Amino acid sequence: MEHLRLNGAYWGLTTLDVLGKLGAVDQDKVVSWIMQCQHESGGFGGNIGHDPHVLYTLSAIQVLALFDKIDVLDVEKVANYIASLQNEDGSFAGDIWGEVDTRFSYIAICSLALLHRLDKINVEKAVNYIVSCKNSDGGFGCTPGAESHAGQIFCCVGALAITGSLHHVDKDLLGWWLCERQVKSGGLNGRPEKLPDVENGGISDRPDDAVDVFHTYFGVAGLSLLEYPGLKAIDPAYALPVDVVNRIFLGK
Repeated sequence: MEHLRLNGAYWGLTTLDVLGKLGAVDQDKVVSWIMQCQHESGGFGGNIGHDPHVLYTLSAIQVLALFDKIDVLDVEKVANYIASLQNEDGSFAGDIWGEVDTRFSYIAICSLALLHRLDKINVEKAVNYIVSCKNSDGGFGCTPGAESHAGQIFCCVGALAITGSLHHVDKDLLGWWLCERQVKSGGLNGRPEKLPDVENGGISDRPDDAVDVFHTYFGVAGLSLLEYPGLKAIDPAYALPVDVVNRIFLGK
C-alpha cells in the first residue's frame, strides 16, 4: 500500500476529524511529510519519491484543508499542474500518461475549487464531458458509454454540484437506480448483481472481512450523512467535514 499512503492519510485523518479526534496526530509532521510528496511539476505522488497524479494531489489538498494549512502550498503551481491535464474534449487525464476517467474530472474540479482556481480550466467543456458519460439508466460511467457505477456517479454528481450544474442530473431516474443498490442485508452494492459493500455502512467492506482505513472512512462518512449521533457533518460534494468547507469558502 506504499503507493497509496497519501490517500490513506486523507481517509484516516478525515475519519478522525469526523469523530472529533484530529488533535490526536502531530499536524506539523504530517504537513512536512505531505510536502515531501510534491513533485517539481506541482502535483503530488502517493508517497515520497513517487510519480505525481491527480488522485494524490487532491488528497494532499484535502489533508492540508483539514489542518487549515493550504497556505503552505504554491497554489498557482499546483493549479497549473491540474489544469495542464485537461483535454480538448473537456475530460481530464490522471497524469502525464493520459488515462481518462470521470473520477479525474471530479478530482480536478474539486481540487481547483478548494484552491479557488476553477478559472484555470474550461468548466463548460468539463461539465459537457461529464454529461456525455450519462447513461439511459440515469447513472454515469467512467467514459462515454461505460457502465453506470455508484463510485462514478458520486464523482460525476459531485463535480456537477461543485460547478452548479446539477440540472443535468435526472434526479428521479438516478434516485431510482441508487435505491435499487440496496440489497436484502441492508447493505448497498456499486452495480447491479454485485455483492454489498460499504459504500455506505461498515468498517470492513463486508461482515467478517478484514478492516481497512478506506472502508472505515467511507463507513463513518456514510454514518455522518445518515446523521448518526456524535459525528461531525460531512459535505457530500467535497468529502470533507462541513466546518472545513465553510472555512474555505465562507471564512468561518
